Amino acid sequence: MKTRIYLLSLFLFMILSANAQEEIKLYPQGAQESNGLQKPESFRDPEFIVDISDARMYAFPAPSDKANGTAVLICPGGGYSGVSQIKEGSEIARWFNNLGVTAFVLYYRMPNGHHAIPLKDAQTGLSIIYKNAKKWNIDRKKIGIMGFSAGGHLAATAGTHFKSKQQRPAFMILGYPVVTMDATFTHGGSRRNLLGENPTDDIVKLYSNELQVTKKTPPTFIVHAKDDGAVPIANSERLLNALQEKGVSAELQVYDLGGHGFGMRKKGIPADNWPEVLKAWLVKQGLINL
Repeated sequence: MKTRIYLLSLFLFMILSANAQEEIKLYPQGAQESNGLQKPESFRDPEFIVDISDARMYAFPAPSDKANGTAVLICPGGGYSGVSQIKEGSEIARWFNNLGVTAFVLYYRMPNGHHAIPLKDAQTGLSIIYKNAKKWNIDRKKIGIMGFSAGGHLAATAGTHFKSKQQRPAFMILGYPVVTMDATFTHGGSRRNLLGENPTDDIVKLYSNELQVTKKTPPTFIVHAKDDGAVPIANSERLLNALQEKGVSAELQVYDLGGHGFGMRKKGIPADNWPEVLKAWLVKQGLINL
């Protein structure tokens, strides 16, 4: 009996070890600035973590026999109050792994009105990937960013506010993203959590990413549903128009039904096909080979 228990324990340990991901602290010595949150990080439910103050990311290396040098930093959504770390994090990372793409899931600090903090975390994550590209067998010219909902806003902010080649993503993938901070079209909770209750007009403009697009903004893929009741599709439409006006390669995949927060989970509707559309876009961009 003891032998059987030992072997079972060893087997479970091996499974857990195989599935374990490398945790990468963004600030091993601690961040210079505080987001002011007093509550400890906790699970709102098994798939959603709130009150994050310890910025980190988890590496999901592509299998060695599939790796193609492309990498993506994934920013899960959560209204800038938390992160949906499974549906918009690890599940997406493993989808990319199957395509030979190395993925990193970012657990960015919640801003709590300190608007510069999430962007700093995303830029730090991109810089770490860039600096350690050789270690992870990554092509520095193929490091992109992806985000969902408020995480889509963070990804779009990273793609429009970079200051160096280490911070500039090579591509952006945005799922039902918050794009603007214009009160008419934004997601109210994301705006409050990021900018505070009474942001100045200048700050609102700064984080309205459709107004920050330039010719250097990376190629972008966007997916959104018309019936999204949380983040109006006008966010994606405005961004698409801005990208096209600047001559940036961009594609918006629109579905009539899908709601908000669908990730890549199947719901028996046409929107289930969006990962296949994204796959075709990645091929067209020269980021993967099928």
